[in-house]
Amino acid sequence: MNMSFGDALNQAIDQNNSLACIGLDSDHRKLPTHLKDTSQPQLEFNKAIIDATGDLVCCFKANSAFYEALGADGLEQLRLTIEYLHQKFPGIPMILDAKRADIGNTNNGYIDYGFKYLGADAITLHPYLGGEALQPFLDIKDKGMIVLCRTSNPGAAEFQDLMVDGRPVYQHVAKTVKTWNKNKNCSLVVGATYPEEMKVIRELVGGDMVFLVPGIGAQGGDLESVMNAGLAGDRGLIIHSARQVIFASSSKDFASAAREQAVQLNQEINKYRR
Repeated sequence: MNMSFGDALNQAIDQNNSLACIGLDSDHRKLPTHLKDTSQPQLEFNKAIIDATGDLVCCFKANSAFYEALGADGLEQLRLTIEYLHQKFPGIPMILDAKRADIGNTNNGYIDYGFKYLGADAITLHPYLGGEALQPFLDIKDKGMIVLCRTSNPGAAEFQDLMVDGRPVYQHVAKTVKTWNKNKNCSLVVGATYPEEMKVIRELVGGDMVFLVPGIGAQGGDLESVMNAGLAGDRGLIIHSARQVIFASSSKDFASAAREQAVQLNQEINKYRR
């Protein structure tokens, strides 16, 4: 993919009329039985999901944990999945959900792993070490850096809601990432389970920054509330769904069942786009 992550994302939004992101969280334990005897079951599963839904999404997201769990073989299946997506749907970006970040020189290893070896178009990062440490990521103009801000899990408040100088920490993160965004390559993770907080974050960062929104579906996030809180015009959100789509069926019809769910998700999202 020669264009930047942001340009590719906007092109895919326009091409597929979609803000939906399907998570290729291909837990080996949950794969259809008929695939488990194949030599690369995660790859075969992912290829079928990509084939069935690639015209319905603005991007895909793969959580590295489900592949790391299988060691070198799993990582190779992840690499081949991203390669396959770029061949089959050249304009659709892949987010690597790896939640990385370390001191600067260590980050170079994560950059080589995520972008050069795996071929991802964007990566999730945590902000805890600050902008100085993240600078090797922030300097890469053509990739997406999606920084954890207000996550969707129930325990998010333990640190993210701590008050510092009159604001909760997650708001400081949002404001700070805005200052990091000199190359227009930064986005934020803002969970669907906290729409009121999302509204405040949108006000803090303005309409230019995209939010990756986990938590719709299995985690209980309300889509209408999210769309009302986070939309910037008719975009600005990546609405992520994984289990609800990819594991809609555990039988040989899993790909067509995933497509049905993806169509439904996309239609539901588009009801609320202005």
